[in-house]
This record gives sequence, structure tokens and C-alpha cells, in this order.
Amino acid sequence: MSAWRAWWGLAAATIGLAGLTTLLAPTRPTLSLASVALLYLVPVVAAAAIGGVWPALAAAVAADLLVNFFFIPPYQTFVVESRDHVIVLVVYVLVAAAISVAVDVAARQRERAARRAAEAALLARVSAEPVAEQSLTRLLEQVRDTFAMTAVALLESGPAGEHTVAAVGQPPSIRPVLSVPAGDGLRLAAWGPEIFAEDRRALGRLATTAARTLEAQRLADQAAHARDLAEIDRVRSALLAAVGHDLRTPLAGIKAAASSLRQPDLALPPQAQAELLATIEESADRLDALVDNLLSMSRLQAGVLSVHLQPTALDAVVAQALLHTPPGDTAIEVEIPDDLPLVHADPGLLERVVANLVANAQAASPPDQPIRLHGQTDGDQVRLRVIDHGPGVPVGDRDRIFAPFQRLHDRTTTAGLGLGLAIARGFTEAIGCTITPTETPGGGLTMTLRIPTTPTTAAAPAEEAARHSDPGPARRNPPTGGTSP
Repeated sequence: MSAWRAWWGLAAATIGLAGLTTLLAPTRPTLSLASVALLYLVPVVAAAAIGGVWPALAAAVAADLLVNFFFIPPYQTFVVESRDHVIVLVVYVLVAAAISVAVDVAARQRERAARRAAEAALLARVSAEPVAEQSLTRLLEQVRDTFAMTAVALLESGPAGEHTVAAVGQPPSIRPVLSVPAGDGLRLAAWGPEIFAEDRRALGRLATTAARTLEAQRLADQAAHARDLAEIDRVRSALLAAVGHDLRTPLAGIKAAASSLRQPDLALPPQAQAELLATIEESADRLDALVDNLLSMSRLQAGVLSVHLQPTALDAVVAQALLHTPPGDTAIEVEIPDDLPLVHADPGLLERVVANLVANAQAASPPDQPIRLHGQTDGDQVRLRVIDHGPGVPVGDRDRIFAPFQRLHDRTTTAGLGLGLAIARGFTEAIGCTITPTETPGGGLTMTLRIPTTPTTAAAPAEEAARHSDPGPARRNPPTGGTSP
């Protein structure tokens, strides 16, 4: 029984007895002694329910004295003239004591049942929750809150001594009020008020649960680490295969062309020399693009991508992307109004996304079907669609095309590493945009890029700066071998 509970019980008894005496004393001639004795049991029962058995016993003795002093003649003395009154007073004390003990036992049982229910609910909640990074910390927080502790810690013994595995609150330098074993080399320590023996047993069970949670958390970490290693091995294997397949071709082209040009006894006409030089340049460009894709993917996987969001003109970004896109046999039609609202994006990363989407469309589109870039406002976003009329992608493969080193329908020597769409999605997510593949009406694939617009408060000055960076007529007439409406 805590000291505070006892004091509250005594206070309740004092107030109840004083108030009851004040109310009943003026009506003394009209009340029987039995009625008075029964009414004086009420403060005693209240003291037992609030403070326990000892405050209730004190209240019973005080009530017996008050009944004797105010309601048994001779009044306002402790003298008892009648033997019957003596019996009443003795029986009153015995009945009040018995009721006090019964009420206290019932209160303790009720408190014990509530404690067990709370413990069962806590254990059920812990068992039902999936193991996560903060599972052990949340369990210790629940233990601290349930038992009103100031700090709870799970300690583990090792070769270098005991160290804290997890803790909530700030464990003081004094000895804990509770220290129970939790498993092999583990113990649960708690700092705060003294607790009952029943609470100690409950904390012992929770300590075992904490040890199991720690073990499950460590197993989950090991499984996640194993998955990471497996993914690294998969990417490494795919990278080696891609290097052997895709980097060898441009290197072989450069080597063959350079060797031919260096032959002293081989007289090549100017046209043949120009073709060999063009082969070297084209192979070097392909090699540069492949290495750039590899570096971009490594930045994405390492989480070191630098993003600088700012108001950006979409038509200017598209123009720059097309300027750096190698010309192909497929025409490109651009439908990007120059009065679109500014988008909130990183211009460099957005340009790379657009360039990769266009390159993917070029690889898939037949020469007689143009690629269309169409931009329009869609609420608080700007929607850019890259439309091709190639073979398209089945619905079940539309998520798979964004995986690194993944190429569908092609195994040619010019297919690339299969990183373009993976980089496009990674860059898109980094700048807060979304990219969605859908089927083009009539056949083909449409990549829809949704970019948030810049808030209107910052649009006016930023738009002026963005328009000044407009590359000019090339924005609407890119020299990509395509046409512009």
C-alpha cells in the first residue's frame, strides 16, 4: 500500500466523519442508535476503498468514539451507563473492522485483475505487432508507462562488460528498483517507485518478452542484410553481364577504326577515313552514355543524389533534352505550349528524365511513326506525355521495365545496359514526380510524367528568370531529325 493512498484514505475518513457528525448531532433525539451506527459505517467503508485496511480501522475506532461521545448518554462524555450500549459499541468496531478488511481485499483483487488485464493486453499487443526497427523501444516505453517508471533499460553482458541494448528515459546512476533476468546475458532494469511483488512477476514476464523481441529484431536485421547482399550480388552479376555485352561493342568499334587509320601501308580514300572517324565518334558517344548511366545508377543506389528543386520552364527543359539526344530515324513532334505554368523540379535531373524517355521511345518506334511529346496543365500539376507507336509493353511487364539491367523484346548490340528507364524512375521520384506507363491508342507505349507546379507566390520572379534561360528557337524546333508542329 502506498503512503499516498493511506493519506488519501485518512483524509476521506476525517472529512466523512466530521461532516456526518455535524449533520446528525442536531437530530440526535429523533434517531435510533442503530441508525446512527449504520450511517457511521459509510465513512469507514470509504476509507477502506480509498486507503486500505489501516486507515479504515482508524476510521472505525474514531467513529466508535464519536458515537459514544455524541449519541450515547450521558452525552459529550465517554462514559457508558448501559450494558447494551457497550455491546453496541464493541460489535460496531468488530463489524467495521470486518467490513474494512473485506473492502480492502476486494479492492486489492480488483486492482490485481486490472493489472493482469493490462499485462495481458500489453503482451497481446506486443505479440501482434510485426517486428520493426523500433519494436524493442516501443515495448520498453509501454513497460515504463504501464508501471509508472521513470526509466527502463534492457542490458546485455558481454566480454567488455555490461552495455545498454535499448533504453527509454534517462537511467540514473543509482541502483534500479528492479532488475530481473531476461535471457542469456540479458536483464531488464527499471528505475522509479517501489512496486508490489505481483508487479515484479509481471515485469519478469515482460523482460522475457523483451528478450524475444530483441532476438526477433536481430534476426530481421540479419534477414534484411542478407537480402541486401543478395541484391548486390544480383546487380553485380547483371553489371558484369552488361559490361561484357554492351561495353565490348563500342570498344571494339573504336579499336578497329583506330587500327585501320594507323595502318601505314593502307591507303584509304577520304570518304573511308571519314566513315572510320565517324565510327570512332559514334562508339565513343555510346561508351560515354553507357558509363554515364552506370554512374547515375550507382548514385541512386548509394542514396547520394543531389537534388535542387526550383521553378523551371518545362518547354526549356524539353528543348535542352532534345538538343542532347542523338538524332535517329524517327521524327519527333513537340507539343509543349510556352505558356505552361512553371514546374517545381530540378532542371538537370528533369532534363535527364525526358532524354531517357525519348531515347527509349526512339529505340521502340518504327521509322515511319513519329514520337510525340505533349504537355498540358492538369490541376496543380503539369503532365508531359512521351508517346511512341512501337510494339508496346504488356501490362504485366510495365513495372519490370523500370528494373535496372532489364530490357524487353531486344537483345541487340545497340540495346544499351537497360538502365535508362530505371534512372528515369529514380530521378523522377527524387524530384517528387511520378511516371506512369500506359498503352498508346492504336499500339505503342505512352510514358506520362506528372510534375508539380511551382506555388504562385514564387512563380512571378522565377518565371522571368526561367524565360531568360530559354535556349531560343531550338526549344520548339530541336535539331533531332524530327518535326515540330
